[in-house]
Amino acid sequence: MRFKTAIRPRPAVERGRPAFTLVEVLAALAFMAIVIPVTVEGLRIANLAGQVGERKVTAARIAERVLNEVIVTGQLRGAIQNGVVLEGAQQYQWSIRSEPWPADAMVLVTVQVIFPVQGRGYDVRLSTLVDTTTP
Repeated sequence: MRFKTAIRPRPAVERGRPAFTLVEVLAALAFMAIVIPVTVEGLRIANLAGQVGERKVTAARIAERVLNEVIVTGQLRGAIQNGVVLEGAQQYQWSIRSEPWPADAMVLVTVQVIFPVQGRGYDVRLSTLVDTTTP
């Protein structure tokens, strides 16, 4: 018994191992050149928002404390007062201002707390009306 062997023709160009072409590599690099800076900027903005939010909470607490202290001690009739509070490594500058309220015998008291985040200044303001008729 004789068997015929099938002879397969060899392709003109032998193919090596599968790999990416130069065009595919360049396209991937171009895509990454666009995506990476956008991602880094997004992370920077998220970090800034987190720091600002955290420090605003602290600034609001400081403003409330200063406002309560001024109201309780009755130091409303003075000129503009200011000071600095250290919370950890951060400085919070505060100033308090009072001005007459036009409708009644009341005073509008406003506390402004200024704090830096990544080289920029931010502030929190807290205001209330105080009755000046009571001793």
